[in-house]
Amino acid sequence: MIGLDTNVLLRFYLKDDPVQSPRARRIVGSLSAADPGWVGLVAILELAWVLKSKKGAQRHEIADLLEVLLTADRIVVQESGVVANAVQRFRLTRADFADCLIAESARATGCRKTVTFDEIAARDLAMELIA
Repeated sequence: MIGLDTNVLLRFYLKDDPVQSPRARRIVGSLSAADPGWVGLVAILELAWVLKSKKGAQRHEIADLLEVLLTADRIVVQESGVVANAVQRFRLTRADFADCLIAESARATGCRKTVTFDEIAARDLAMELIA
């Protein structure tokens, strides 16, 4: 198994760099179920952030891409169940993906509540709003 950095995933999916994109395709193309690529939570979070803030991707495009990663047999996503739940919440609410991942991570860890100053996260993700 090899770890995949966010920039490799971006170059692979966006195909936006004439030098790095072919290299990323070669690396990802070399992966297999027996020797997969590993994508950590930080890379997942960074991927969603870059797609939204730097590339102007829509929510459904980000969710679709994350689901592709989650279902690829040659990719292992850290805490895949938590990420899948976060993606589902992201699809169904107005909350940012980061907040969805925070809420689902806390829930999976057994936190009895997650506190926030973010009104949307409190409303959509059942976080407790700090007044």
